[in-house]
Amino acid sequence: MITADYIVVGAGSAGAAVASRLSEDDTCSVALLEAGGPDSNPNIRIPARFSELFHSEYDWDYRTVPQPGFNNRREYVPRGKVFGGTSSMNAMVYQRGHPSDYDGWAARGNEGWSYQEVLPFFRKMQHQERGESEHHGVGGPINVADPQDPNPLSLAFVEAALELGYAHKADFNDGDQEGFGVYQVTQKSGQRHSTAAGYLRPALERANLTALPYAQVTKLIIENRQCVGLQYYHDGELKTARANQEVIICGGAINSPQLLLLSGIGPADQLAEFDIPLVMDLPGVGQNLMDHIQVPLAYHCEKPVSLVGKDAPEQVRLYQEERMGLLTSNLGESGGFVKLNPAAPAPELQYHFGPDWFVRHGFEMPAGHGFTILVGLVGSKSAGELKLLSADPFAPPFIDFACLEEDADVQVLLEGLRLGRRIAAAPPLDPYRGAEFLPGEDVTADEELIHFIREFATTIYHPTCSCKMGRDPLAVVDERLRVHGIAGLRVADASIMPHIINANTNAPCIMIGEKAAAMIREDR
Repeated sequence: MITADYIVVGAGSAGAAVASRLSEDDTCSVALLEAGGPDSNPNIRIPARFSELFHSEYDWDYRTVPQPGFNNRREYVPRGKVFGGTSSMNAMVYQRGHPSDYDGWAARGNEGWSYQEVLPFFRKMQHQERGESEHHGVGGPINVADPQDPNPLSLAFVEAALELGYAHKADFNDGDQEGFGVYQVTQKSGQRHSTAAGYLRPALERANLTALPYAQVTKLIIENRQCVGLQYYHDGELKTARANQEVIICGGAINSPQLLLLSGIGPADQLAEFDIPLVMDLPGVGQNLMDHIQVPLAYHCEKPVSLVGKDAPEQVRLYQEERMGLLTSNLGESGGFVKLNPAAPAPELQYHFGPDWFVRHGFEMPAGHGFTILVGLVGSKSAGELKLLSADPFAPPFIDFACLEEDADVQVLLEGLRLGRRIAAAPPLDPYRGAEFLPGEDVTADEELIHFIREFATTIYHPTCSCKMGRDPLAVVDERLRVHGIAGLRVADASIMPHIINANTNAPCIMIGEKAAAMIREDR
């Protein structure tokens, strides 16, 4: 039986950070349990091949229930099941979100979570290759770099946006997002730099940290409203681990609420439906589930420069020998943020430009070269829920993001499509732009575009908010990430966000892990 002072569930973006930082104290022991295996697949390290990990053993491979706002389509939800979690299979875009996002969390009563209070943890987590500044740190575990070899299409997209009068943005993480530019990435020398690489591998050299792969946690052990350990499945057997101090759940916005529910922590009526003994009636577990939404604006490309050619022998050689070429691409190389409502605290639109086809998660590839402007809704209003479909811990849960159920969200994407077309028509893209593949040049009326949005939109793989932080009736954890009513138990991952931030969520997840570890050490 495993016994440790701290048990961390999930070796992903937040979990690797929590385990690493806690194990810096050699007076305590840390056990890290991960349902997936080591990040040994070479495609994890090669940036442009991350989509090849979809539907693989490294992916939880979830699906939503039918989404009325998506014309009743079931939506694919990729989640990393591997050391590094989704930081081992994401698009590596380094974004923090707007300062007003965090100030909004603090304004809801979450002391310690304003932007100025979380900024030190963002700085601590990174090694910014551009150097140290007021906004950025050096010497941290995660390498943040400019793209190694940006595609000419990505640069032309930025120039096209500037041609329309938008500002050039060299740093989207300096407190002011508006404008267009090339995105920084979590890469080092042209390779992915996940939390497995940055946090976990160095930490595993410490004698007080044990990381166990292929260990799926099935239930928390609660005694007298205190979490004292957990059960997990490993090597074909159900085993037990005991925690002397705390259990920290870092499973993400899907797995963390599911584990709480399976352990009797959640809405009493839902638990009764599956004959799960009630430990703590917390109605908010699984509620408030949010994600961002994107819709593709796709064009044929007149020059053979897109990522369609990324696996050509010359590109493979270029990558292997020089860490240059198309395989260094993160597929979302450039983009920008636009505020539609001048009174809004932060931009509601985020663009990702891909020098490749990206239609229906990249599973539909037209012939020839192409590029895609992904129009992203990041000022999301719609919120759904996660529930159990079974008391079986190996069964996937009921996932409902309530995609585009709020009309305001649809209107943001509609305006975003129209602006995306204007950018695509600007002169810097003239040498490359062929015919519009989607939605098609003849699709112009509002009702036609809205039908297109509902038929082709996807999530941006940013599930959040399902164990939200706060003191209101639907809050699951307090401002120190302690589960309400249960001692010795915290949640530290994207699920604790009270409301989704307005940008890519990986860096914030790592920040949450850093801040959680600091609070745990303070409380000890």
